Amino acid sequence: MVPLCSAVVDVVIQDYVADVASELIYQNMSQTSGEVLFVFPLGPHMAIYSFQAHSEEARVQAMLQDEAQQLHEATGGWDDLEYLQEESWQWGEVFVCFLGTLSPGRQMVVTLRYVQELPRDPDGAARFELPGTLHPHTISFPCSCLTDKPTYSLLLTASLQSPRGVAHVQANFSLTPLVYTAQDHSTARVSMAGSAPSDQDLELLVYFGEPAAVSAVVEKGDPEAPPGSLLGDPMVVVTLAPSIPEAVPGKHQSGEFIFLLDTTFLEHTQDSLLFLLKSLPLGCYFNIYCYEETSVGIYPQSVEYSQDSLTEAMRRIPSTGSSLGDTSLLGTLRSVYSIPRPCGHTRQLFIFMAGPPPDKEAIAAEVCRHRNSHRCFFFCFSEDSAALAMTLARETGGEATYVSSDNSMTVLVLRCLKRALEPAAEGVSLSWALPHGLEVEVLGGTPESIFRGQHSLLYAQIRGQAQDPTVAKGVLTLQYSLDGQDVTRTIEVLLCPQGDGRMETSQVRPQPMLPEAVSGSGDEPRRRAVEISLASGIICPFTSYVGVRTPQKATWHRGPLALLPPRQSLTRCQILELRGSQGGTSCYLRTVWVPPGWLTAVQQTQLALRRLTHSIMTLPWQGAGSKGMGQSNCNPSPPISALDHVSCMDFRMASPHLGFWIDKAFAECQELVALQNADGSWALSSRLASVLEVDEAKIKGKMPGEVTEPSIWATVLAVTWLHRPEKSYPELCELLEAKAVTWLCSQAVSQLEKCLEAANGLLGSSVEPSVFRL
Repeated sequence: MVPLCSAVVDVVIQDYVADVASELIYQNMSQTSGEVLFVFPLGPHMAIYSFQAHSEEARVQAMLQDEAQQLHEATGGWDDLEYLQEESWQWGEVFVCFLGTLSPGRQMVVTLRYVQELPRDPDGAARFELPGTLHPHTISFPCSCLTDKPTYSLLLTASLQSPRGVAHVQANFSLTPLVYTAQDHSTARVSMAGSAPSDQDLELLVYFGEPAAVSAVVEKGDPEAPPGSLLGDPMVVVTLAPSIPEAVPGKHQSGEFIFLLDTTFLEHTQDSLLFLLKSLPLGCYFNIYCYEETSVGIYPQSVEYSQDSLTEAMRRIPSTGSSLGDTSLLGTLRSVYSIPRPCGHTRQLFIFMAGPPPDKEAIAAEVCRHRNSHRCFFFCFSEDSAALAMTLARETGGEATYVSSDNSMTVLVLRCLKRALEPAAEGVSLSWALPHGLEVEVLGGTPESIFRGQHSLLYAQIRGQAQDPTVAKGVLTLQYSLDGQDVTRTIEVLLCPQGDGRMETSQVRPQPMLPEAVSGSGDEPRRRAVEISLASGIICPFTSYVGVRTPQKATWHRGPLALLPPRQSLTRCQILELRGSQGGTSCYLRTVWVPPGWLTAVQQTQLALRRLTHSIMTLPWQGAGSKGMGQSNCNPSPPISALDHVSCMDFRMASPHLGFWIDKAFAECQELVALQNADGSWALSSRLASVLEVDEAKIKGKMPGEVTEPSIWATVLAVTWLHRPEKSYPELCELLEAKAVTWLCSQAVSQLEKCLEAANGLLGSSVEPSVFRL
């Protein structure tokens, strides 16, 4: 490892966008030369727009180029980074650049600049986390050549800006006093005090003035860009953060929930689908599509959730996959998008993918085209499909989950459903009132819904020339519906560009437009995407980073007509999608050094091992948990290597106790859940008595005389049974129970206390009245 000697980090945080400029100095402390590889994990909504490194020998600069694949083929040797992609513990995208050879005692200076949309905490704070590469307190890289972390210095300063004013800051490290640089407290500055803690991530929380449903900041365009261009016009950064109260558990709720099931893996999703459907609230709409079989849903369009529609849906779902057709996920998505969603109901898709789809680029384009009208929750049973799932979930504001076995899948999908049931501001719209001569174009469109706990950043271009330059204000109006009530919020927008000259949004503004360009057809969308990418420095699917290496001490050589500058060469510089072969454990990748030729040696060794083990015929893995992800990865056809078998076994056995308890609780609850009605109640029946392991006649005999409806008594018994002392995993039935208790409270509040007392006596339990909201 090349030790990090010092790091200087300057952060500009403007509402919920951070622009980070860093300078890192590494020094080779060993007695031998080594090749240097810089690795930087890319967090959510992060984009690098400037990277260069220099030593006494050479300077390397990352540049965006069109037709990157041709450049890869021209330079050769790009594939020797494959080992990092295949074997890393990191999950997600990383920026990788080969910096060349560093002599003993020499330094390497790395300059890195990136922008990132910051997450918003529930209390409204903007949360900034310093990447581990800039604060390497944890070493977790799969390389035997690493040494202990050396001492290094870190200088961190942060400039804070917001039209609402900067209220205060918090951090998990020492800070200097907050210094305001504007009388209205709209700008401030703070720095790290003392040395950085060596055992934790560095987090900074920035609290702005009075929380607002909408705020806006105007920034000037790039003075070097022509007026009227994407980067030349002023930009408005709009933050939409409606105040949304918590959901009331189990109540009637709007929303459209569409489940897309891969029929090649249908038998492993049956049980999870049962819990999902039973957990849906009354008042919502739902539908089910089984792709790879047909692109037509269980219903022609989403239907209102009721006992009849639920029973019919469960009857129509096929138990196993079918080869009657070959409709892909793409065709199914197009069928879904072609049907308008029910008015007033936010659309959310739950997509189960057994493996990577063959047309993933087209799928990504289709989802991006509709990203403002829905959220996607993905459940992947294959590592190969995880990258696509994460990208699309991030694009739509949803979530992607990797399912390692079908034992845990039900818990995972119910966690996502719980998040999907959060209330939302619906029918979101923006209107602008600007001085004559000016107009606004929102890049990427406006989301139709914003869910509780989320916020949305919009980028809008101000075009034209004001007829009256003395008018420096505009009016922005946000409208949305919350729990059936229309809400309107209006603010004034200062049209005079603000900021200290750092072009924060100039680097972010192309991003909302790139998905639209990629999703189009013909050459024009591609040309526009490339133009935007090259002008802004933000990578797109049609461009790629290329490292340009220039010798520092090279002499100018004489050409035919004049002196020519030093010759440049290309070096490896890529964004890689790491696959998290060790279970996706989060870690920090840093600049490392390796002996000359080591990268190529690693690749050749791994290729030889794969060829050697590919011919080894092994028996299919038959251990516990062999279904689900284990079966998908460990027993494909044709057989795979013994090394892959070991990897799969280790992954499954990482949490054996958790898997055991989930499996036990699932088996105990499944039959009870199957008997629950759509409204949350249970009917008093012999099947319920069998699940409760109590004689039906005894159940009827213990029913309190005050009870007028047997289903009330049956529902109290079912909820009480779920809370028996040996119950082991509440997440399985949390939503189901909330719906049941809500139904009970609406039917028989006066009877609940007597029912609970009788149920505790019958089942030998001691459930507290608070469970029934008493």
